[in-house]
Amino acid sequence: MAQSATLSSQASVPSLVFTGPSTLELQELAAPVAEPGDVVIDVAGCGVCGSELHGIREVGFRQPPLVMGHEFSGLTRDGRRVTVNPLISCGTCDLCVRGSVHLCRQRTIVGIHRPGAFAGQVAVPSSAVHELPDSLDLMTACMVEPLANAVHALRLADPDPDARIGVIGAGTIGLCALLVALQHSTDVHIADLSDERLAFADRLGAATVRRELHGEFDVVVDAVGAAATHAASIDLLRPGGTAVWIGLLSAESSFDGQEIVRSEKRVIGSYCYLPDDFATALALAEQVPADWTTSFPLSEGVQVFAELMNGRHDIVKAVLLP
Repeated sequence: MAQSATLSSQASVPSLVFTGPSTLELQELAAPVAEPGDVVIDVAGCGVCGSELHGIREVGFRQPPLVMGHEFSGLTRDGRRVTVNPLISCGTCDLCVRGSVHLCRQRTIVGIHRPGAFAGQVAVPSSAVHELPDSLDLMTACMVEPLANAVHALRLADPDPDARIGVIGAGTIGLCALLVALQHSTDVHIADLSDERLAFADRLGAATVRRELHGEFDVVVDAVGAAATHAASIDLLRPGGTAVWIGLLSAESSFDGQEIVRSEKRVIGSYCYLPDDFATALALAEQVPADWTTSFPLSEGVQVFAELMNGRHDIVKAVLLP
């Protein structure tokens, strides 16, 4: 990864910029200006998402030059401690009218379609801002957005009380799915190839932590999104069970479609969250263990991204501090 700095004669803020395939640069960019309906937030911290680690390997969904970052907290100019729902919907299309605002045909996401929070400041719609309770610290608040994804996934699965639930992957989203699943059942199992990640899951209270799931499950959450984990999520289901795909590692899928038909198994895609999911995650965030977030200065962002992209597994959520 390359690192450089450009200076502006205007007021500027440090920014980590995606400039090309697997390339990030630390730059000084003009401070954001609030458009009508926007509010400028002084960023306290912004989490590094697994989708960003995979997404910058090539130009596609994210178009450079781009300041990424959608899992963040900070302070408004009037001193409010806040986090932000980064998904912005139009509010008027057929899907929004039906209540599926997360599937809005014109949706935009902070850090993907507009500048994000890997910077000293970010401008966001005031409607997206959520004030933090006094009991929630600013670093843990960076976990609200990942938690909201997990809340939505488990809501779609709608497990019965005490259902046997399996989670594939113990990265950030997998651990969040574990935390949320434990609100439904004590019979929750998780698998990952990393011993460090499994240790986090074990302390959280998973029934078993293994390199592979064993047995049949009522619900399986695939928090990886590889072809092999897609197939495993279906194979592990009991007849009539539900697999929820939330991981985005690969577009490839390799599974037995006839098995889905003959055993009436369900496969559901889960993307982002509804406003109620985000509110639930905000309330649940206080249960996030303190050691899930590890802070690094934004100036080390290029190195942190490189380490995570190369397989560093000893932290759950890296948070960059401007």
